[in-house]
Amino acid sequence: MSAPTVEAARRALTARLKSAAIESAELDARILTGHALGLDLTGLISAAQRQLTSDESARLEEFAHRRLAGEPVARVLGEKEFWGLPLQLSSATLVPRPDTETVVELALELLRAGGDLDRPLRIADLGTGSGAILLALLSELPAAQGFGTDISEAALQTAAANAARAGLSDRATFIACDYASGLAGPFDLIVSNPPYVRSADINGLAAEVRNHDPLAALDGGADGLDAYRALIPQAAGLLAPGAALVVEAGEGQSTQIEALMTTAGLTPATAPKADLAGIPRALAGHKKAR
Repeated sequence: MSAPTVEAARRALTARLKSAAIESAELDARILTGHALGLDLTGLISAAQRQLTSDESARLEEFAHRRLAGEPVARVLGEKEFWGLPLQLSSATLVPRPDTETVVELALELLRAGGDLDRPLRIADLGTGSGAILLALLSELPAAQGFGTDISEAALQTAAANAARAGLSDRATFIACDYASGLAGPFDLIVSNPPYVRSADINGLAAEVRNHDPLAALDGGADGLDAYRALIPQAAGLLAPGAALVVEAGEGQSTQIEALMTTAGLTPATAPKADLAGIPRALAGHKKAR
């Protein structure tokens, strides 16, 4: 039996994914086929009638097996794009999500309003994971120095690799500690996407998240706010006067998080920034200027 063509293999994988009720079957099949063959979209089109080699067929079948078992495409590929940056993933890091870009957007809006985009800022990302937020900010702030913290050494190794890949190693430092406990201020901006899923809600998450993202990066305790109770007071003590803390929030948590900020001496900086689904996703608190 002759080997399938590139086009036939892609179509066959699409059919298998559709039969497994995977909504993004066509897109997933195209991405996985391209990755297995080392081809972009243009390459897939131009090589459509070429037959797969045995190695390519085996690699694509491995990818298909993993996707059909519920593994997210980003995990199969080992990377995910965030803010235009291709980020390496590991078992110790979340898959960066588009919703989290609202944190970057709000942080940049606040800095822009203060005329600070070109200033030599010190910024910190608490619980940095893959380094997504920190590296996105550094890519937009050419004079800034960034510090990413995480309790996971494996996550920090991934973040450091991503900084090197993005050409940002000279401006990114990674520190093993619990949120801001190992940092010394002052900082001009602190950001964080902490775990905020209620413990009782973990089992109700999509299987792609529940079974593949690290539990420590998801579980926010009984009410989902444990991480905020820890990091907000720490951050408030490290912010320079007039500087801001920007955090990601889960659905329905914004009011409670703003209250925690107020208790820590921070003033809500603006209305929460909504994600594409209209959910308040990024919140900011300013430290009082002297």
